Amino acid sequence: MRDYASTAIRNVAVVGHGGSGKTSLVDALAFVAGSSKRHGRVREGTALTDYSPDETERGYSINLALAYAEWEGVKINLVDTPGYLDFAGDAMAGVYAADASLIVLGATAGVEVGTEKVWQYTQECGHPAIFYLSMMDKEHADFEKVYQAIRERLTPKAIPVEFPIGEGPQFRGIVNLITRRAHVYKHGTKTGEYDERAVPPEQAAQYERYERDLIETVASTDDALLERYLEGEGGEIAHDELVRAMRAALRRGELYPVLCGASELTYGTRALLGEIVELVPSPAEGGPVEAERWGSAERMLVAPDDEAGFSALVFKTISEPHVGDVSLFRIRSGSVRNGREVYNPARGAVEKLNHLCISQGKEKIEVPILHAGDMGVVAKLRETHTNDTLATQAAPVVLPRVPFPEPVMHVAIEAKVRGEEDKISTGLAKLHEEDPTFQWEYNSDVRQTWVRGLGERHLEVILGRLARKFGVHATQTKPKIPYRETIKGRGEGQGKHKKQTGGRGQFGDCWIRMAPLPRGAGYVFEDQVVGGAVPSKFIPAVDRGIQEAAARGVLSGCPMVDFKVELFDGSYHTVDSSEMSFKLAGILAFRNVAPECKPVLLEPLTDVEILTPEEYLGAVMGDLSSRRGQILGSEPDGRVVRLKAVVPEAELYKYATQLHSLTHGRGTYRAKFKGYAEVPPEVAAKVIEEHKREAKQEEG
Repeated sequence: MRDYASTAIRNVAVVGHGGSGKTSLVDALAFVAGSSKRHGRVREGTALTDYSPDETERGYSINLALAYAEWEGVKINLVDTPGYLDFAGDAMAGVYAADASLIVLGATAGVEVGTEKVWQYTQECGHPAIFYLSMMDKEHADFEKVYQAIRERLTPKAIPVEFPIGEGPQFRGIVNLITRRAHVYKHGTKTGEYDERAVPPEQAAQYERYERDLIETVASTDDALLERYLEGEGGEIAHDELVRAMRAALRRGELYPVLCGASELTYGTRALLGEIVELVPSPAEGGPVEAERWGSAERMLVAPDDEAGFSALVFKTISEPHVGDVSLFRIRSGSVRNGREVYNPARGAVEKLNHLCISQGKEKIEVPILHAGDMGVVAKLRETHTNDTLATQAAPVVLPRVPFPEPVMHVAIEAKVRGEEDKISTGLAKLHEEDPTFQWEYNSDVRQTWVRGLGERHLEVILGRLARKFGVHATQTKPKIPYRETIKGRGEGQGKHKKQTGGRGQFGDCWIRMAPLPRGAGYVFEDQVVGGAVPSKFIPAVDRGIQEAAARGVLSGCPMVDFKVELFDGSYHTVDSSEMSFKLAGILAFRNVAPECKPVLLEPLTDVEILTPEEYLGAVMGDLSSRRGQILGSEPDGRVVRLKAVVPEAELYKYATQLHSLTHGRGTYRAKFKGYAEVPPEVAAKVIEEHKREAKQEEG
C-alpha cells in the first residue's frame, strides 16, 4: 500500500435503499481497480463488505464497512452502508464521515424510501452526490424512467453523464457524454473491459438530447461557458473545461451526475472510478471543520492539513471475534503515525494507536502513517467509543458528532435461563457501544429490561448478537406500561398497629387526612400534630410508611402520586412504641384512607410528531384516532406534512411498524414523554383486572 496525501484521497459514502446493489458495486469497484483480489457475490455470502455472520445469514448489509479502490494514482475510500431504515444510524454515520455520496438506485425499482432518506442526509451535510443506476442488466431495467423519478422526487438538478446501450438482458455498454464515446463491453471479461467506439447510430438521437441537456446545465453554472454556449459554440467545449466546470458545480450543489452500470458483470465500473477521481473533491478541497475546545465554549477551525494538530472522529465501533473492539475513524486534521499516543478529551484518556490499519472489508492492512482526510481503523482502544474525538493534549478539540437518529420502538426482554440477568446487562451495554441507535434500560417501576431500536428488524439483529457474542438467549415480550395512581377526593382515617407477644409489644397509632394535589406536584407530607400526641421522633416513620404503601398503590400495584397527607393526631405507648410500629401504622393509615379518596389510574402520554407524505395523511390521522390520540394539528414541511398529536404510551406498541405499513415506508415519527393523564374508566377497568389476575398468579 502506497502513501496517499490528502489531495490524492476521495471519501465516498455508498448509500441507497436496501437491495439497490450498493455492496455489489463496492465489491466490483475494488475488484476492477485491482485493490481486491476476489469478485464476491452478496447472494453467495462472499461480498467484500458483507462479512459478519448477521449479514451472510440474512443476505443484506447490516453494518457500515470500509473498503478502498486505487485508481489513477488516487485512493478512493468506499464507505458501504446498510440500506434498510432499521439500520439508518450506520447510513448516517457513513454520510457524515465521507465527503460525497454515491447514491445507488436499482434500475428496475428506482427511487425508494431509503433513497429519499439518504438523499436527505446528503443534503443536510451539504455534500456532493452522484447517482448511480445499478443492475441495468436486469429484466425491466429502465434508465429514462428512473432518471425522471430522480428529477421529480429528489432533485431537478440531476443530469446524465452516461446512458446505457441496451437495457435489461440486452444491456451491453454505455455512452459517455463527457468523452463523447461509447464503451461496448467485452462479454465474459471480469474486470469491466470494453472497446471504445463512436456512438452507435441507433443511440444518436438519445445522445444528442442528453448531450444538449448536459452542456446547457454545465454552461448555466459557469459564466464564461454560458457566454460561449449562447454564441453557438457549446459543442466545442473541451473535455477538460467540461470536467472542471462540472467539478465546481458539483461542489456547489448545482448539478448531480447520473451514471449507470451492472456491478455483477463489472460493466460501468471503470467509468465510475474515473468520474469519482475527476469530479469528487479531495479532503484538501473540503475546507475546515468547526470544532470546540474541550472544557470551554471556544470555537475553532480544524483544517485538512498535515501540519495542523491531529484530530479525528470515531464514527463506528465494531466488535470482532478474537480482536475485540475495532474503531473506524476519519482524520479531520493533521496526520498520525503507527504507535502514536493520542488524547480523548471527553474521556480524559490517552490512547495508543498500535497496529494502525486501513480496511478492505474484513481484511486489515497495517500502514505506517495516515494523512489528513484519510480513514483508518485501530483495535483495542481502552476508553474510546463511537462519536468520540481523538486529538492531542496540546489542542484538545471535540469534533461535531454524528447526529444519530433516536430509537422509535421498544420492547421488553427477559432471559430464557434464570440467573443470566447480569450477563444480559453486560452484553446490552457492549452492543450500545457498537450501535448508538440501540439503547436499553432496566425500568424499576415495572421490573422489566427494555430495549429500544429503529425497528423490529433492528431489535431482532441485536438479540441475535446478544446470543452469539455473549451466550445469552433472550425473548421479547410486550413492555408493561408504568401507570400511576392518584386521588380525586379527600378523606381521613386512622392507622393503628398493636401487637402483644408476651414481652415488649408494638404500638403505633396515627390519624391522617389525604387530599389531591395538582398534576405533577408529587407527594407532600405535613406534620400538624399538637400536644405531643405522636412524639416528634416517630413522625418521620409515619411518613416513610405512607410512602412505602403509596409505592404499591391501591388499584393496580402502581405508585400513587400528586397527593398530600396531613398527620394530625395519634397516640403512643411509653414502652411499646417504636419507629417500626409507627411506620406500620402509617402503612395501615394509607391503606384505610386512600380507597375512600376516589383513587383513579393515570397513564403516560406521549407527544408524537409524524412526517408523512400528504397522500397518507388521512390514513395516519384515522389510525391515531383509533389509538385514543388527540390530533393537535398539521402543517406542510417541504415534500411532507408534519402532524402533531398526543397519544397514550399504551397505544404506541410497535407503532413504527404500523406507520411504515400505512405510508409504504415513507412515514417517520418521533416521540417524547409529555406527562400523565387520567385513564378512561373502561380502559382502567381492564388494567386493574389484569393486575388482579397477575397478582393471583404470583400468589399461586
